[in-house]
Amino acid sequence: MGPGYTVRNQEIRVHFQPDPQPRILVETNFELKNTGNSPLSLLELRLPQARWFHITYMRGNWDATPLALERSPSNPRNTILHLPQSWSIGSLHTLHLSTEFETAVPGETQLNFTSDAFFLPAYGWGAELLPARGLFATGGGSPRKWSLMVQVPDGFLVHTSGINSKIARHEKEITVRSLQRPEDKYPFAVAGRYVATQSGAAKETIQLWTRTAQDPGKLREAHDALVRKLQQYDVMFGARSKDDKPLWIVECPVTTGCFFTGHSMYAKLLGEANNKPVSAEMISLDTVMVDLTSGVPQLAAIAAPSLASSWLGYAQNPGFYEQQPPLSAFPAFSAALGREAVEGPAARTEIIRLALRAIPRAPEARSPEDEAAIRAKNLLFFFALQDRYGRESFGNAMKHILQARRGRGFDLNDLIAAFSQESHDNVAAFVRLWMKHPGVPLEFRSRYEGTPGSNTKSYQERTP
Repeated sequence: MGPGYTVRNQEIRVHFQPDPQPRILVETNFELKNTGNSPLSLLELRLPQARWFHITYMRGNWDATPLALERSPSNPRNTILHLPQSWSIGSLHTLHLSTEFETAVPGETQLNFTSDAFFLPAYGWGAELLPARGLFATGGGSPRKWSLMVQVPDGFLVHTSGINSKIARHEKEITVRSLQRPEDKYPFAVAGRYVATQSGAAKETIQLWTRTAQDPGKLREAHDALVRKLQQYDVMFGARSKDDKPLWIVECPVTTGCFFTGHSMYAKLLGEANNKPVSAEMISLDTVMVDLTSGVPQLAAIAAPSLASSWLGYAQNPGFYEQQPPLSAFPAFSAALGREAVEGPAARTEIIRLALRAIPRAPEARSPEDEAAIRAKNLLFFFALQDRYGRESFGNAMKHILQARRGRGFDLNDLIAAFSQESHDNVAAFVRLWMKHPGVPLEFRSRYEGTPGSNTKSYQERTP
């Protein structure tokens, strides 16, 4: 019914080379067919993010013809490929993309790796094809089955997305080939010279990869504490996955440049008052990278906050990194719940008070709020929802959203509908109270700061 194309076949090859300087070469091949109703002159895609990776080069070829990479004028995150000739209806072509990552240099904040370990998270490192332009346009989706191949030095352990992994050895390298499916839309890989330890069984299985061997007794204690936290999240958000997949916990290749959250503007609202560094982050639905410099006994405290956000993001919400306010603060809120689960109610109060400090007590009604205040307000909005409707109703509403919108994403209207169904309250009015006025409601600030109500300007909106 409109312009478009189909990805007939797809293959990604990841080749890790430790010498003379560690680097990762990613080669991607797309076999494409024009299945629309008109010829095409360009392709639009999303390439790896330079702010996340130290990219030494990025190249593209249409069959054997080199392509120029041009930033899209309508969306700076996208790239335009102008085809060397018109892509006629029904014709097949091959798009080849080649990208090389190197270790970050001192002073850079990109993700980093070493000569004996690396990881590629489930977003941002692979090329993502976008639909053609025009009315009823299609294209960009992956085929139902395709291959991810990871080539590393012999002796490396490899964990990737997909199923049916097969290992082939050639000289001093191994290649792990895994079959990717639609649920593996955002593939990932982690590999290195790790010591593997497995604990637990069924849903409580944890695969721990560390740089050195660990004490078995301390591992058991850490496993039991972590399982208790995972069970709390299941109660709050529902099951993380329908499959009985183990949870993979992998020690960072290098602590500096291991976490996205270190760049997040929400990090300071989640405990940075005590200068606590970010120490764990999910890189896929089942894998978390951790900084174990404080030791395995602290594993539950280290990993639990980041694990909370995995119930909300990977493989459940395609727009995990692209949500609009206030839902852009939802992953940070879930991480706050994780911190509370580990450290107790005092952590919750500390986070709320940190956020309140970023918001003026008596903002001018006609003056725009600055970005720091807006971020803090978005985070506090979820605490306010939890306070108003109670933890049980809050949890039920969130489970409904995550289950009903699994794999499709959700927005503020979905959140309002879920809470309205659960509480039979005018949730839309409550949302307007928070989001359409500057500052935060007086009652909320007073509750957590212990300040008299008469000292702070307030506003109210009638709710039944």
